[in-house]
Formats: sequence, C-alpha cells, structure tokens
Amino acid sequence: MSARKNRYTDLDSVEESIVLTTLQSYYQMRVHKIHKFKPKVELNLEVGPFILKTVTDTQELKEALTLRYQVFHREMLGKKNFGIDVDDYDFDCDHLVIKDKRNAKIIGTYRLRSSLHTNNFYSANEFELTTLLQQPGIKLELGRACIDKEYRRGAVISMLWRGIAEYMAATDAKILFGCATVMTENPAEAALLTKYFEEEGRVALAFRARPTLSCTMPQYREFKDQLENALSETQREQAEALMPPLCRAYLKIGAYLGGEPAWDRDFSCIDFLTILHREDLNRTLWKRFKMDSAES
Repeated sequence: MSARKNRYTDLDSVEESIVLTTLQSYYQMRVHKIHKFKPKVELNLEVGPFILKTVTDTQELKEALTLRYQVFHREMLGKKNFGIDVDDYDFDCDHLVIKDKRNAKIIGTYRLRSSLHTNNFYSANEFELTTLLQQPGIKLELGRACIDKEYRRGAVISMLWRGIAEYMAATDAKILFGCATVMTENPAEAALLTKYFEEEGRVALAFRARPTLSCTMPQYREFKDQLENALSETQREQAEALMPPLCRAYLKIGAYLGGEPAWDRDFSCIDFLTILHREDLNRTLWKRFKMDSAES
C-alpha cells in the first residue's frame, strides 16, 4: 500500500512540475513579448524530407525555444527540468528552423539579427564591437545555433547554412558575425586555440574585438604569452580536437575570428567572435546554393 502511495505521490510531483514549467514558460514568453512575435523575413524551402524556414507563429517559436533549452540547459548544463530558452533578443529578430516533414518536429534552429531591424546585438555583451559595426553594409548576427542530438549530421549543418545564405540574399547582408562556442573554461586551452587560429591566418586584424571586462578570462594572457614559438604537431592536434563541428563549419566556409575569446560564465564555455564577409565566402558554398559569390 505504501509503495503504491509513493508511486502516486511521485506521479503527482511530476505532473505538478510539468504544470509549473508550462506556466513559467508562458510567463517568460510574455515578459519577452514573444506572444507578439512576427517574422521580419519569410523563408520557406523544402529540402528532401525537411522544411527550411523562418518561424512564422508563436507555436513554432516556442518549439524552437524549447529545443534551445534542451541543448543549452539540459545537455550543456545538466539541468533536469524542462523549459524554454528565451531572452530580450528573441523578439526583434528572425528564427531560422529546420522541420522534419515526417513528424513536423523542429530539429534545428539559428537566431538571425539584422542591422536592418536592430542595432542591439547579443555579442556586444561579450565583445567590444565598435570597429566591426563601423564597417559599411548591413550586418547579420548569428546566434543560439543548436541541432537536436538525433540529427547532428553534416547535412543538417549545411542546410542551416543554406538558410543563412538565403537570408543574406533577402536582406543584402554584407557581414555575418556571431559567437562560436568551445566547451572549455581552461585558459591554457583557450590560449592554445587562439594561437592555432593565428597560425592558420584566421584572426582578422581589421575586425579585432577584445572581450568586455566582465568576459575576460583570468590567466589567459599568461598562457598566451608562453606560446611564443610555432605550435608543435601535437599541440596543433590538441587544438583541432577542441573545436566542435559548428566551429569547424565556420572555418571551412571562410570565416575569420576577432582574436581573444570571451569567457561565458553562465554556460561554462568560451566564445570566439566569428566574422564572415560576404565577398570572402567560400565559393563552393555559394555555387552549391546557386548564388553569385562575386556580389559584394
């Protein structure tokens, strides 16, 4: 009898938790005005068994924010509860998503913030963006990228990039930028990665952006100063092993970095400011999507 009672008590606890989480999610959506959300640019493409589109209604947006919570909070931070990942930046932007037509499930998302619609960028919390934002042309900030763990394949990442390319064409964006996350809080590893990027010619001197004071990593400079000589083959392999697939994808299509990474205490990671000028995009990417890579 007591075992049965405990079982029902556990079920009641779970149901209460679900109700509480749902109420909290709706409250957060109202606080951040998500219930009033409207897309800035509408994209809708069918690619095999998937649909690549921008979010057009509140329910779709809630699904995208739920996926973000699953990846950023449950997977990365080990949280057990359910919820949505939402902030003030989610209202005045567009949300690119991939939906699986077989089950209507959103399996990937990217947040797109264009200077056509705002001059308030998430990356400014971590980096000094003055030099970057003074560059001519429309800027497009990429952020909060995540893919359902059941679908993390190169083809899905490539599909998200197709959506970004389509969005760039629709808004005539000249410069892409955003944060590439590496899951480490080790200043020695942060310094090693920066040195590796420098040796690869991937640090853009014209776009150098220092981390803000609150996001500057302690001891980073000490470890960086120790790397005076060229990296050994072993050190290069260590640096390459630290890079997640999304960071590799950025580099593969011709991205540059702003230099020293920022330390994100909330998510226990470091972020590199990633910059991609439209005219420097890998020609293969643009040819694949039948766009003119010579446009500036």
